[in-house]
Amino acid sequence: MSSDDVLDVLTRHIEAEFELPLGHLLQDAVAIGRAHPATEVLRWYGLTAEAEAVVEQAEDTLLAAIGPAPGKLAPSQMVIAHQVNTAVAARDGRAMVLRRLINDKERQVWRGARPQSRVTAQVSAAMPPRPPVNAVRAAGR
Repeated sequence: MSSDDVLDVLTRHIEAEFELPLGHLLQDAVAIGRAHPATEVLRWYGLTAEAEAVVEQAEDTLLAAIGPAPGKLAPSQMVIAHQVNTAVAARDGRAMVLRRLINDKERQVWRGARPQSRVTAQVSAAMPPRPPVNAVRAAGR
């Protein structure tokens, strides 16, 4: 999947979830402010778009370093290749958060909308019963 596809897919998901084009959604969120339900989604969309720009810059730098005749990468080119991988991982991580936020149910849980709806594990603080002293002494003989 190309990098443009990542933002395109996320844009379509956002527009489908909020039933508004992204541009209108941005205008509405700015007008209403933090109370708008899409505020956090739009913030992460912006972070993902910024990360995408870093990916594109890193890829351009790598292509310039490799030149027209690609072959085995020199150590300096490997450093740039690792920067590309790091940028892609950052972008993909942000995209994963954004995809989770796009789903309304997930957005409510992440915001802590209803603490009672969170699933928590019941941990017993009680110690297990200790064996009788006579049983411990008998086992040691």
